[in-house]
Amino acid sequence: MSQQLKEIMTQNVTTVTTEQSVQEAAALMSQQNVGSIPVVENGNCVGIVTDRDIALRTVSQGQSPQNTTVGTVMTSGVVTGTPEMDVHEAANLMAESQIRRLPVVENGQLAGIVALGDLATQNIYQNEAGEALSSISVPSSPTQ
Repeated sequence: MSQQLKEIMTQNVTTVTTEQSVQEAAALMSQQNVGSIPVVENGNCVGIVTDRDIALRTVSQGQSPQNTTVGTVMTSGVVTGTPEMDVHEAANLMAESQIRRLPVVENGQLAGIVALGDLATQNIYQNEAGEALSSISVPSSPTQ
């Protein structure tokens, strides 16, 4: 029998709001040793902010992390799963969407998050995790 996301997801996820500073988000990422944090408003997942968002949309643009809000750099329109979603289905969704982290939402509220690493630690899902990572990690060509 296949597993559901609720069996492997991380619960009690650290979150930020759109009004918090990028510096606060980066500090939380450092404290939690994570590369992304879901962005919530009234419990609803409205986006996700990643270390890449911070590097490309704040630091590289010469913006001040202390004076830039998460809402201005986050990725919105986030792909989500549900606690009852089959892990195989989630792995396929992550591969198709080219994402490494999948917020898990129940009744509009953030319930947890699943990362590709969570799939990889489940022996029966190592192939799916590898396939998802392969489709995400397409090498890019440097701009000449």
